Amino acid sequence: MDIIYVLVPLSIALLAIAVAIFFWAVKGGQFDDLDSPAHKILFDDDEYLNERREDST
Repeated sequence: MDIIYVLVPLSIALLAIAVAIFFWAVKGGQFDDLDSPAHKILFDDDEYLNERREDST
């Protein structure tokens, strides 16, 4: 039963740390644009191929 006196404050402290890290990430702009990276990967190869074609001519 004595372990509860340690585990409850420890869990509250870990929760507070997790919430603080989440708000830090939101404030830092981590979740501003979630769609562009997914679409950008589709067009990366096209730019590379266009550069290679221009270099070879």
